[in-house]
Amino acid sequence: MAIFRPTGTLHDLLELTPEMLARLGVRGIVLDVDNTMAAFRAQTPFPGVPEWTRRMREAGVQLVVVSNNYKKRVAPFAGKFGLPHISFALKPSPFGYLRAKRRMGLRARECAAVGDQIFTDIVGANLCGMRSVLLEPLAFDPALTVRLKRFFERFFRRRYAHLDLTGQNRIMMAEQSLNSKKER
Repeated sequence: MAIFRPTGTLHDLLELTPEMLARLGVRGIVLDVDNTMAAFRAQTPFPGVPEWTRRMREAGVQLVVVSNNYKKRVAPFAGKFGLPHISFALKPSPFGYLRAKRRMGLRARECAAVGDQIFTDIVGANLCGMRSVLLEPLAFDPALTVRLKRFFERFFRRRYAHLDLTGQNRIMMAEQSLNSKKER
């Protein structure tokens, strides 16, 4: 189903470049925290994430952290990067995504949500008409609900294309986009 399909997949956040975003027409990113920017409940980001956020901002890409976690988890983490944040976003509901889009002053199609969970990050982005990038979970999350979602995600993940906007993959992504629009 198209609602579960990301625009593409990447191994981690560091693979996403300003050039990729420009080719997609994306000017703003909605970022998840756990297993996207840092390990579960960690206040220290994954290696390279601070430099990545700096590079994105220098390229003119707006960033907003949107998380289902509470403010006491999200605010200090986003503050380390000087990024605006939305906590207790209730993903996959569109409310947090729409607030982030308005905060950036962009249209939904100019935004991409980046996260590690299909049933929250990707579904929420697709409900709003945003692009979406699914990352590999890089750290173990002990929450039972997350482990259950990971079990079901494995059936979907096998079918998704790696986000590479050069050559054949760009043609394949365009065809997938057309097919998903026909399904709607």
